[in-house]
Amino acid sequence: MLPFRRILFPVDYSESCQAIVPYVKDMTQHFSCQLSLVHAYGLGALARSELAVTDPAFPEKLRDMEHGQLRDFATAMFPGQHVESIAELGEPGSVVDNFVQHQGADLVMLATHGLGPVRRLLLGSVAAKILHDVSAAVWTGVGSVFTGHTPAIPYKSILCALDETEEANVVLKAAAALASSYQAQLSLVHVLEMPPIDVEIDLSACKKHMMEAAEVRLRDLKGQLDVAAPHRVVDAAVADGVRQEAVRANADLIVTGRGRTQATFNRMFSQLYSIVRQSPCPVLSI
Repeated sequence: MLPFRRILFPVDYSESCQAIVPYVKDMTQHFSCQLSLVHAYGLGALARSELAVTDPAFPEKLRDMEHGQLRDFATAMFPGQHVESIAELGEPGSVVDNFVQHQGADLVMLATHGLGPVRRLLLGSVAAKILHDVSAAVWTGVGSVFTGHTPAIPYKSILCALDETEEANVVLKAAAALASSYQAQLSLVHVLEMPPIDVEIDLSACKKHMMEAAEVRLRDLKGQLDVAAPHRVVDAAVADGVRQEAVRANADLIVTGRGRTQATFNRMFSQLYSIVRQSPCPVLSI
């Protein structure tokens, strides 16, 4: 996966989208990789257009208009840099997924608008769809993390959030490689979310055993990959624990897994989107 060779930046012209441009520039320049911008347009483009819908050439003219706007954005945001610009008619998540599948990208970088969980379940979310459907690594974060804040680049502190699945090996490898590349401080966290307390059941012995097992597993994993980094095992709700540790470590970036080893149904209800929504910094999911 690393080093990244091609980055895909979905553009919707929003404030959040523009706010992550410095991060996209940094990653592109750091790895000397190709940058592709993609804009998915739909019925909203019809309202903005002054073109005659009855014109037989309307679809081509609309596409040319959207391409022109995207090229102008690329020129303004990435001056002097060669950028591929692609505008496609369709639903944004599907357009991004199709691009990754057929044209290839190692990394997708986008900001989520952070819609509430109920609306996300009813209407869907571009970021959630990309996080769960796209095969490439995804760098994202809630727009409020970026707008009105000075970009925390280059990364100086990277937190790797690991779970108990087999993909922890791949995630830690990627986090260690990225930290080494940026000469950033790397730290690890495993959040152990215990079941709700039942006054009739004493779970202290079970909790102690699980915490010790997690400690052993992290030490073994670091030894296997020759990673020298501090780690912590935290008892908390997963998203809360990751956020708290990110704040404690003053992390500029969180690296975590995508649930690739889990079943599709379980992935839909994984903790990833909650981690992204609560994170005080961008999240790179492998």
